[in-house]
Amino acid sequence: MLLTQYSWGIDLVGVKLRAYNSYAMECQAVGSSVHQETTEGNGCPTQRTIDTTDEDLCSMRRSDNYWPVPSEEKKLEMDNTNDNSIAMKTLNPDDRSPLCPKLGPYFDDGQRRVDYVLTYHIDKPSNIHRKSPKFGDDNLIRRLRRSLSLRGSRAPLQPKEDSEIAAHEDDKRCKREEFERNLLETGLELENANECKIPGIGFLKIHAPWTVLCREAEFMKLKMPTNKVFEVKQGSNIVEKIQMFIHKVTSPLHPKVNTQKQQTEKSLSHPFSREKAHLFDLSDRDHFFDSKTRSSIVYELLKRTKCTRAMYSLGITSLLAEGVYTSAYPPHDGEIEGVSAVPNDRKTLYEEWASYSVFYKYQPIGLIRKYFGEKVGLYFAWLGVYTQMLIPAAIVGVIVFLYGCATVDDNVPSMEICDPRLNITMCPLCDSACGYWKLVSACGTARASHLFDNPATVFFSIFMALWAVLFMEHWKRRQMRLNYVWDLTGFGEEEEDNNRAEYELRVMQKAMKQENSASKGEKVKLTCTDRLPAYVNTVAIMALMITVTFVIVFGVVLYRITIKTALEINTSAGAGYNVRAIVKTTAAIINLIVIIILDEIYGAVARWLTKLEVPKTDKSFEERLIIKTFILKFVNAFTPIVYLAFFRGRLVGRPGKYLYIAGSYRMEECAHAGCLMELCIQLCITMLGKQLIQNNLFEIGIPKLKKMLRKKKSELDKKQQEELARTLQQHEKDHFLGPFVGLNPEYMEMIIQFGMVTLFVASFPLAPLFALLNNIIEIRLDAKKFVTELRRPIAVRAKNIGIWYKLLRGLSKVAVIVNALVISFTSDFIPRLVYQYMYSPDGTMHGFVNHSLSYFNVSDFQPGTGPTQTMIQGQIVEICRYKDYREPPSSSTPYDFSKEFWAILAARLAFVVVFQNVVMLMSDFVDWLIPDIPKDISLQIHKEKVLMIELFMKEEHGRRLALRDTDNHNSCTPSSSNQSPQQPHSRPVSTTNCY
Repeated sequence: MLLTQYSWGIDLVGVKLRAYNSYAMECQAVGSSVHQETTEGNGCPTQRTIDTTDEDLCSMRRSDNYWPVPSEEKKLEMDNTNDNSIAMKTLNPDDRSPLCPKLGPYFDDGQRRVDYVLTYHIDKPSNIHRKSPKFGDDNLIRRLRRSLSLRGSRAPLQPKEDSEIAAHEDDKRCKREEFERNLLETGLELENANECKIPGIGFLKIHAPWTVLCREAEFMKLKMPTNKVFEVKQGSNIVEKIQMFIHKVTSPLHPKVNTQKQQTEKSLSHPFSREKAHLFDLSDRDHFFDSKTRSSIVYELLKRTKCTRAMYSLGITSLLAEGVYTSAYPPHDGEIEGVSAVPNDRKTLYEEWASYSVFYKYQPIGLIRKYFGEKVGLYFAWLGVYTQMLIPAAIVGVIVFLYGCATVDDNVPSMEICDPRLNITMCPLCDSACGYWKLVSACGTARASHLFDNPATVFFSIFMALWAVLFMEHWKRRQMRLNYVWDLTGFGEEEEDNNRAEYELRVMQKAMKQENSASKGEKVKLTCTDRLPAYVNTVAIMALMITVTFVIVFGVVLYRITIKTALEINTSAGAGYNVRAIVKTTAAIINLIVIIILDEIYGAVARWLTKLEVPKTDKSFEERLIIKTFILKFVNAFTPIVYLAFFRGRLVGRPGKYLYIAGSYRMEECAHAGCLMELCIQLCITMLGKQLIQNNLFEIGIPKLKKMLRKKKSELDKKQQEELARTLQQHEKDHFLGPFVGLNPEYMEMIIQFGMVTLFVASFPLAPLFALLNNIIEIRLDAKKFVTELRRPIAVRAKNIGIWYKLLRGLSKVAVIVNALVISFTSDFIPRLVYQYMYSPDGTMHGFVNHSLSYFNVSDFQPGTGPTQTMIQGQIVEICRYKDYREPPSSSTPYDFSKEFWAILAARLAFVVVFQNVVMLMSDFVDWLIPDIPKDISLQIHKEKVLMIELFMKEEHGRRLALRDTDNHNSCTPSSSNQSPQQPHSRPVSTTNCY
């Protein structure tokens, strides 16, 4: 049989090829395309020839899935098409249109831009219902011979699993066809590429014509620039001159993009309306809606378009969940490297933003927002403000550290510890195995502790508390300025959030149960009672995860105790001197490894628990996920640090009456200089390790590893892969990029870093410096990831950073209390202050070390706990010293807390109260002093409202004058006997350029 030519209008429903299980026929004609569909016996549409430019397209089912597009819009939309092709076009790899050879995000006609791409899986092995690319004579005869040979051979029947898989694939194909028909009814134009250079993957390219863009922009209330332009003033003349001077001085730091130029004029923006289209400049329709806006409009249509064959009909989200489509993404603008790369926004971002050579420059926030949307733009704007504010904090932190280095030789307590003439014998650090030791052996630790524990630390803590407030205020002002520039000042009232697909499924299941139980009520929705089991699971599992964190920290504590005891048994001088350093460093590394592993586990657990709760909207889902993830990761990262800061050395006991855990393990003691040095080591290793390994190495290494594995799995050699990459179109190249998973991981790592910078900054003044260096790399690393390694995200409108601001605000408040507790209870600042002003005979720090050590009679050791060696340096030890404020053995109440202990405790508590209230008061004063909205922005917003009112009043006045002139002209027209009867007047309708 020769099936090579067909004429238009032939119905192919009855055509069946018995030898090959009813192949679907496909035909093509010159200058037009066909969309083929029919219906099998199971109700699933297969292929038949339909000229979609015909009026039969209007007979498709529409009202039950989506509101119909008006017929006049359809006609005008067809009239605007540059060629005679129709919306849907089935393409074959050998039939590429030669009209436009460029490899850009366009349809094959080279005119219509690809605004969105859907991909789906093509199952080639069980392709019994697939359409042949061409039904030529040789192709058909070859298939018939293969079918006959299979019948002649005694091959086994197809297994039941294969038939189920084939039925499942057919069901997916049916859903795709129904969904695509519904998309056509909305006015979108589709181009389906079933066969391409990527085996097993089909692409559906979507284009939004002008009429659809206008209609949806009006529905979404998108603010667009009007023809009205007004002058933008930065403030008074003096302020404007200062800003212009600063802009000129910092011009080398600005990226070379058009959006970074200082604007002196701004277009008046107004929500788009087709009735008021004359207010907008519609001369260039191709660029009036940029690619980011076009893709967001198409995405809204994809979410609202229904597919009734799906388990729950809510558009593209349900189809992606069921695997009907494998991915959905807007294409990138074009190439970023190579000779064929034409200038585009993506290429500009790659050169001026995603390069390490421009690390010293400002970010092109305007271009980032234009390409990725407001939500991504706000993240990088916030990250830029945070990094800029870290510069003064890092400078002050370095000054504090250098002050400690400069004064270490003048520090009297450390000098007394290092003085061998005192000859102070200390009590053993563990039972039996450990011996007595000289205080002079802790000289190195005491000198190192002074670098971080000095009077400047208190000043730095107050400075960082005020810094956090200034940072939050600066960001609020910067955010408001961006809202004004990006026309988001009134966005909060129009924002709408659609229900999630999982929520609609649960509501549908609940409605079905109510119908079965014959109970009718109000609108069905999920209540707290429905979510109660999920809430119970969430509380129980999160409590279990937090308990696991505590157990692991307890395990590290036992590790430190046992390793220290084992190393103390070695009596060699070198081992004994390095015991504490080895134990501290290895324990901190173990904590770091555990934190990194548990972070990944806790992230997956938090997402799973959030899904169990079935939040109603995407915003609710995101906020619940953020709260759970933050709690788990915060506890995971800061539990070891909190233990070192507030618990280690507090519950030890005293010689002769130590506190034991797990039977025979004695609680850890701090060094004589305090636990601040160990806290500093833990903070340093955790902060640097998380930033270097988790934040940077994982983000660089994992994508490269995945890319390497893809190349190894590929059957093509290196030259063939390069040739394939050159021939792929942009949407096909984007398919190999990683999916965009949201900004939550990026925000989370920065929030944890912010906590380490502010919460325990009293013990580690170099934390802002390390955070600054990390963020300089992080900005360019994230930029390169967004531009080159990820698919283009959906442009989401947002006027603030959401719940992250509340978390930052809460951390800044908690940081004041934590730093007050660190200074009071972890460092020796308060004991030194009390000694100097209450107990020192000469008002200096001389004698402080002896004053802070208590006496113990070695005869009071419990049996079996005393050291085996009773001598040190040839002398028998009768009295040893330990760090605490207790009564001596000769007292009437031996070993009880002394009056010095209670005086120091009262001073510590008083310092916490005074420090907290003073710093909070100063913070609130700074918050009140700095207005949230810059004065020039508030004036410009008011000016825009006045100009908008004047514009509408002028338009209304012109309309009334036009009506008056029309009435006067009609009343002055002489009547004629031959004139036809006068027709009733109608109000003039304003013409629009949307069509």
